[in-house]
Amino acid sequence: MPPKAGLVAAITIGAVGLGSLAVVGGPGAVNWFKGRHVQQSSYDSGRAAKSDRASMPRWLPDTATAVRYRMSTTGGDRLLKATLPNAKLPHGCKPGGRPARAHLKASWFPKGTDHKSQATCGGTYNAVLKGTELYAWQDNASWVAANKAPHGHTPSTGHHHKQKQH
Repeated sequence: MPPKAGLVAAITIGAVGLGSLAVVGGPGAVNWFKGRHVQQSSYDSGRAAKSDRASMPRWLPDTATAVRYRMSTTGGDRLLKATLPNAKLPHGCKPGGRPARAHLKASWFPKGTDHKSQATCGGTYNAVLKGTELYAWQDNASWVAANKAPHGHTPSTGHHHKQKQH
């Protein structure tokens, strides 16, 4: 085989091989990529959850149990499930939800729950209370809107940060 023909054959075989790899690995690669940007945790109590994760909503009662949490690491999408000590909305939750859908999914978050918002918690979460089971979700758009504040002010804590002098 002349040198040029060998080079063309090697490039063609390499391209076909990479193309096959992309087709075989394509769907798996997409799921892997999506999964990289989602974290999930379970906690025995609301206190433990808030202690472990700064992103855990502060309105979650310390006395909540069986806490499940799923979050996007690239935005503000969140899912939360917790068992409350009684069938009352936590402090920080007000009756009346907003039309915001959950963009994350989890086996422990019943399908269609985000179509029935009963309350707004902490200003950014929608919530449904089924007996003592609280299901709550936050969509990225609500999170972004809540975090738009005057320069130097953090709405989630209410603290002001010192500006660096130049």
